[in-house]
Amino acid sequence: MSTAPDLTAAVWRKSSYSNGEGGACVEVSDGHTGVVPVRDSKSPEGPALVVSDDAWSAFVGFAKR
Repeated sequence: MSTAPDLTAAVWRKSSYSNGEGGACVEVSDGHTGVVPVRDSKSPEGPALVVSDDAWSAFVGFAKR
């Protein structure tokens, strides 16, 4: 049994710090219970990193500081 979320119909949003120049950007997909899928916007067909909600919150909190 796989615990990975099905991301085939995921809606992705780009970082608000992204620019229109195609710089280093990440995208996340909301609405997945307990996890946050993250991917490289320059490689949308590539793999997604799936992290726990707690890990994502800690990362975002650290990045804001």
